[in-house]
Amino acid sequence: MTRILVVDDEPHILSLVTRALRAEGFDTVDADNGHAALERALVGDIDLVILDVGLPSMDGFEVLRSLRAAGETLPVIMLTARSAAADAVQGLDAGASDYVPKPFSVAELTARVRSRMRERTGTITMVLTHGEVRLDILARRTTVAGREIDLSAREFALAEQFMRHPGAVLTRETLLSRVWGLDFDPGSNIVDVYVRYLRTKLGAEHIVTVRGEGYRWQ
Repeated sequence: MTRILVVDDEPHILSLVTRALRAEGFDTVDADNGHAALERALVGDIDLVILDVGLPSMDGFEVLRSLRAAGETLPVIMLTARSAAADAVQGLDAGASDYVPKPFSVAELTARVRSRMRERTGTITMVLTHGEVRLDILARRTTVAGREIDLSAREFALAEQFMRHPGAVLTRETLLSRVWGLDFDPGSNIVDVYVRYLRTKLGAEHIVTVRGEGYRWQ
């Protein structure tokens, strides 16, 4: 199983990201400071690191430079609240594989994780198909019975969650966390609104309401 090291000194972000990754089938370990992160990453059983820049003891750039100096080539996705182009350049120059500014969508972050792992394993296709509905994850294309359907980024991310977990009941809170990340109030009805959009575009019969719990891809 793919094992991901998640490094962040904010407990709620650490919890949010690890829960989302485990829901996607990844194994996770975590660290909340730079020294612990470097020590854990060098054990040799980590496949990818999600690394916050602003860490106690040593920052993410230092951790990354130390990893690369030790000859470690595993993919590293940097997280930071800093949005300046210079910070992105510094991270990439230090050997980062990708760079995601905060606040971020959990769906986007997990998509970037899958992309980096595809590069590492050589997997070049990823297509989800259930009945007449087909999602091409790499090309970001959706078809129903061979007819191409235009989905927004959020609609596509929501459809992907349903099609990755067919038959499972996904609560509104789970979908908010995975698709909208930190951007929306848990009391929002945004999930219900987007489920209606998907039913219109993909077919109402595919998404079943489970009263008092959430939704299920049928």
